[in-house]
Amino acid sequence: MAVTPRSGPSGSSSTPPAAGARVEYRLARNAVVRAVRGGRVGVVDVCDAHPELLRAARNIGTPSGEDCPICEEAATVQVTYVFGSGLPPGGRCPATKTELNRLRRREEPVLCYDVEVCPACAWHHLTRKYPAGGATASARRLRPGG
Repeated sequence: MAVTPRSGPSGSSSTPPAAGARVEYRLARNAVVRAVRGGRVGVVDVCDAHPELLRAARNIGTPSGEDCPICEEAATVQVTYVFGSGLPPGGRCPATKTELNRLRRREEPVLCYDVEVCPACAWHHLTRKYPAGGATASARRLRPGG
């Protein structure tokens, strides 16, 4: 897990996540993939995506350009979920980039989760989470050129 400041370069940091921090889970993902390939974790244990996540992946997922690290037969897609005040308890899964950007610019703060999903074998892994909306969105609007 790497923590990166929202306004800084995307390098890793040893400081704990702060308000406005983006958390990357690529290292954790790679460890799971190595464990599966090494036989320490079964495929059935990692290819267990919820049916609703698979539906979202098939219908509104954004192609990632990467093959699935587990089945290596299909390309993965990214699905984003947004949670926050006034949104459904299960979060909102925006169907378009426009809808996602609208949710990111809300006055109320939201937390966004990007999930990598393989629609073929049901592999899934959280790739990143980041805050948006609220003070974060207000600061972008007030910044020149933002």
